Amino acid sequence: MKKILLIVVAAFLCLNVVAQTGLKKGEVAPAFTAVDNTGEVLNLKTLLKKHKAVVLFFYRGQWCPYCNKQISHLQDSLQLLTAKGVYVIGVTSETGENISKTVDKTHASFSIIQDKNYTIMKAYQVNYVVDGAMLAKLKNYGVDLEKNNGNTDHVLPVPATYIIDSSGKIIYAHVDKDYTKRPPVSDLLKALN
Repeated sequence: MKKILLIVVAAFLCLNVVAQTGLKKGEVAPAFTAVDNTGEVLNLKTLLKKHKAVVLFFYRGQWCPYCNKQISHLQDSLQLLTAKGVYVIGVTSETGENISKTVDKTHASFSIIQDKNYTIMKAYQVNYVVDGAMLAKLKNYGVDLEKNNGNTDHVLPVPATYIIDSSGKIIYAHVDKDYTKRPPVSDLLKALN
């Protein structure tokens, strides 16, 4: 029953997303510096000097079954990605405590960034504010964004996955307002060839 409710919540979120389209393939990826869930300072430019590419994906929170499924798939295929010289980073608005819950659920061993001020989300044009009606619906389904994100902003990212090559260019972009659609890892691996 809980799984059905979460699917209904996801469907409502699809309808609620405003006109954020995200950056496109071929654009220059905005640089950023942030601290990940292990306390490591990540700088995109530095990472791109050390790695062939960065997979950067945006997820909503540990309460989201689609996010957890995507993160689990990335973790399951992490050796395939790292063998191609890739560094994987997840970006979320959820608190550090909830990032830990995500890690516990998915066994993610790659970097996850809490984008507190939505700097990265805004730069990649994937941020949006959940409206009051949707916020109430989420609460009815047991999702408390204020508790999950540690603020009253109600900002979430549109689901998005990017591959950024060593020159800083986006070579793959998957941005879809349909919350249920996430790229398979096989698509990421093809884009890296």
